[in-house]
Amino acid sequence: MTKAQPLSLDKFIESSKVDLEQKLTDMITDKKITSILEGGKRLRPLLAYLSFKACTQGKEKHDQYQKALEGAVVIELAHAASLVHDDIIDNDMERRGKPSFFVTEGIRSAILTGHKMLLAGFNITLKHGKEIAKLYLESWNEIVNGEIDEVTFNKKDIKNLKKAGTKSQIFKAYEKIIDLKTAALFSSACKAGAIEADMTGDILKLFASYGREIGLAYQLADDLVDLVKGEMIDSVIIPLLNRLENKGTKIKALKKKDIRKEFVKNKDKIKEVYVTEIKKHIRKAEEIGKSDIIPTSEYKNLLTDAPTYIINKMLKEIDIAI
Repeated sequence: MTKAQPLSLDKFIESSKVDLEQKLTDMITDKKITSILEGGKRLRPLLAYLSFKACTQGKEKHDQYQKALEGAVVIELAHAASLVHDDIIDNDMERRGKPSFFVTEGIRSAILTGHKMLLAGFNITLKHGKEIAKLYLESWNEIVNGEIDEVTFNKKDIKNLKKAGTKSQIFKAYEKIIDLKTAALFSSACKAGAIEADMTGDILKLFASYGREIGLAYQLADDLVDLVKGEMIDSVIIPLLNRLENKGTKIKALKKKDIRKEFVKNKDKIKEVYVTEIKKHIRKAEEIGKSDIIPTSEYKNLLTDAPTYIINKMLKEIDIAI
């Protein structure tokens, strides 16, 4: 008798994504919303589903499985809605290789469609119980607060960082924004997956922390890709450049072309800072995934594989591996 091969993360993602796409097709019929959802990686709902399977050990009933897929749809709706609004705020003209929704449909329609997506998601959570509905609202509140912090941060340029004395202090301020704006939804996705598996107590906190660490690493990796490709993050790069160049506490306002010159000159140093921070969060997520609180199964093994796998998929674009 041939011994069964261990489940690989690639195979898990491939099969899970098929089921998730089918559930999205079944549940979402609004053509504008489906156009927004097209082309997504489905990373957050897939992590929710992995967390769910790790808790059930793959022994869930069919109805519970379908309910978990519905919960994954909710996560994707919230994420996609945040992107619609992000593009308006940041004036990003392209999303997933095509014009942003607000470019083709107008800002008013984009704002309202984003709200409609959020309401559709909330309506589904109400059918899943008070705990899931509350988590959804808390998650969206964190995302909005992260957006507000970012807008305020950029508006004030780098004034808030004038007293920052080290690179770690700069990243602390930076990570506060991405913790709310990005990591919050990763955290909630993994926690939601555990709730759908009827988990309670400490294991919910565990999965929330697991998702948050992956979310922080993911956003740092995403920003690193943008930086290497020439897309600047003024509020982060300017203070980093000043510290790396040992220019003291007085931060000079640099023009875009000057920033690019300075970035090129310090490219390797800046990449090193990012990679160090990314590795820190990946290792934390891996350790959490190994916790004795999580029942032993092949899905638990995937929890420790997922952080590095996800980040390396993104960093492959710039020829970096963690």
